[in-house]
Amino acid sequence: MGNNAYAAAVIAVCAVVTLLTRALPFLVFGKRPLPGMMRYLGNVLPPAIMVILVCYCLRNLNFTAFPFGLAEILSCVVVALLQWFRKNIYLSILVGTVLYMVLIRTVFPA
Repeated sequence: MGNNAYAAAVIAVCAVVTLLTRALPFLVFGKRPLPGMMRYLGNVLPPAIMVILVCYCLRNLNFTAFPFGLAEILSCVVVALLQWFRKNIYLSILVGTVLYMVLIRTVFPA
């Protein structure tokens, strides 16, 4: 199989798997109400996943050498404050990402 055919096959498999994972809940539950466990998981998993992602992103901070993780900490604080006061996740993510990139490129370059 040539490289183009292999790449097309990989993309096709990924597309089918993505489509099935998105459609499966609708196929399984249809118009029936969700079971209590599914509603519970729908409520607790998004914040839990966000905590895991934040821990993963901050896992390699070095507090013993300059810049002591200041870019990451400042960005996280700004995101938390924006989310608390503005309650706009897109604004929080955008401003936090831009702030982090500006800080690591200008204020705390490696």
